[in-house]
Amino acid sequence: MSRQPSFYSDKALTRWSDELADAFPHLSRPQVLGLATWSLGMILARCCALTTVALYLALFLRQKYHAVRQRLRDFYLEAPAKKGEHRRGLEVRTCFAPLLRWVLRDWEGRQVAVALDASALGALFVVLCVSVVYRGCAIPVAWSVLPAERPGSWKGPWLGLLRCFRGAGPAGRSVVVLADRGLYAKWLFTGICRLGWHPLLRITGVGKFRPKGSKLFVPLTSLAPCPGRSWRGRGVAFTTAAARLRCTLLAFWGVGHAEAWLLLTDLAPEAGDAAWYGLRAWIEQFFKDCKRGGWQWQHTRMTDPGRAERLWLAIAVATLWLARVGGEDEGRPGALPPWPEPPESVRRRARRWRLMSVLARGLAVIVMALFLHHAVPRGRLIPEPWPVLPTGHDPPIGENLHL
Repeated sequence: MSRQPSFYSDKALTRWSDELADAFPHLSRPQVLGLATWSLGMILARCCALTTVALYLALFLRQKYHAVRQRLRDFYLEAPAKKGEHRRGLEVRTCFAPLLRWVLRDWEGRQVAVALDASALGALFVVLCVSVVYRGCAIPVAWSVLPAERPGSWKGPWLGLLRCFRGAGPAGRSVVVLADRGLYAKWLFTGICRLGWHPLLRITGVGKFRPKGSKLFVPLTSLAPCPGRSWRGRGVAFTTAAARLRCTLLAFWGVGHAEAWLLLTDLAPEAGDAAWYGLRAWIEQFFKDCKRGGWQWQHTRMTDPGRAERLWLAIAVATLWLARVGGEDEGRPGALPPWPEPPESVRRRARRWRLMSVLARGLAVIVMALFLHHAVPRGRLIPEPWPVLPTGHDPPIGENLHL
């Protein structure tokens, strides 16, 4: 009986390592084991701090604390900083395409929404992140950690992340890439199109648009001038030669919103929907989960961007595991309903909400399986239907335009 907990914990780690070996076949066995150990330890400790994760794992695996801690450090150290011969450094960018393939391996549906955004960690780091949005959260599939105070353009890092997916696109699926107006650039729009993906990028209201068939540029703000108005159609955005872009514009000002959404895409007007942009907010929920809401990334003592990028691979894998298990549990008959109506509630909500996030569900299911010595669940991704504009808000193409 005294060996049963140790035997079970070793088996749980081995099973998870086998799952990761299938997802990342190019990694060495020590690298796979290090990734499995980190992601399992983060779920046990509910943080990404080396000291805390090592303590939880040492107790769970019944191993010496300092030995576990050193193995965890070796995972994110560069090769010259490791002890011993034949040490290999982890090239994180080689994991991005396999990570996306793993996310979409059992993805149900033909549409995938990907969000781009940046998250700052005080004056230490800025993380540029590409994430697949899923059930109110987001799963990072590519990232770049930059020094927060380093001057320069983000063009190179963003395009470098997108290039990691060349030739690795999900066959038979339509990928829509969402980004807020702070990231909009013509080079980003064209870079997304080169992948065969579809940009849906928000822009500011400063500028003009020339609808197809018209000789005149009109102010962008005139296309959806007040709440309840919308417009969509092809044309040319912006008047200056350097910024000019042939595209489709989707304009929508929702009732209760402070301003309109002005979205540029390469999709045909009838193939896109401005409501899809609402999915972008889910990446902000991931940044919350990455920090105070989950992995406690804001307390990191790392100062080296390269080491932080390697640690983020463990964060991404742990997040994906929770999302797979939590999403599957959310659809289970008899499970806690995702959007309950509180009894005798008079609160009006403009959007759906969850009593418990998908990641919190996944955490509870995995931890209880470990506690009860059950088989560790792997889960599967079951995406929700995409949002659509309310009836009456999306007029025929070209309406509401007054030249």
